[in-house]
Amino acid sequence: MKLKNQTFIITGASRGIGEALALELARAGANLVIGARNQKALEFVRDEVGNLGVRAESVAGSAADSAVAEALVEKALQIGSFVGFIHNAGILNAGPLAYELIESQYDEIMDSNVKGGYQLARFAYPHLIRQPGSVAVFLGSGVAEHNIPGMGIYAIAKAAEEHLARQLAIEAPEVTCFTYRPGIVETDMQKQLREAQGSASETLRPLFKGYQAQGRVLTPEQSAKALVRILEGNPRKFHGKIATQNDL
Repeated sequence: MKLKNQTFIITGASRGIGEALALELARAGANLVIGARNQKALEFVRDEVGNLGVRAESVAGSAADSAVAEALVEKALQIGSFVGFIHNAGILNAGPLAYELIESQYDEIMDSNVKGGYQLARFAYPHLIRQPGSVAVFLGSGVAEHNIPGMGIYAIAKAAEEHLARQLAIEAPEVTCFTYRPGIVETDMQKQLREAQGSASETLRPLFKGYQAQGRVLTPEQSAKALVRILEGNPRKFHGKIATQNDL
């Protein structure tokens, strides 16, 4: 897939994997519209991207908000050559058991992971289905297939998000759509898991500290580079499927 002079949207781009993806795509010559809730951090990344010689715009807020999702797409269309999005935004809220999680935390998880992806697709797909070679990527997680105490609602959200990707792949085959599981990556989420509070903390802390001790934790840059290489290659082979950082 050609990346140079093409325009992508990335959500959750103010830090971690999202920031790394923005910079890696910019190095490949892509123009970007980035979104995140933290406006100050988002604008810093936008400026970093712009310094790499490509066009960069930002929209602060959650993509679960229809006005934010619509603004992301509108800015991408204004830049031109809008070919796809990467829905990376997601909130974890690790520690409490599923029945202990308060409603606002539940809503944060489902909105950021699932509703944000739905809203982005709702506004982007009418344009992407008319754009040859377009792509939609959803950041998934291996936890979607497992039942780990203290991250159950996040797992449910990721399972739903991955199902959304498969659903879009079936309903709109014109757009290459797949899930990318980034692996175990050193982000604020990993720190949250290693320092988890709540009833499941005694399960989560040793599990994720163990991954770190075993050297299994990737940098955001490593995982981002893997996804960009997939996009530069033949992303269509992952249509309706799951790709990982090992699929190069």
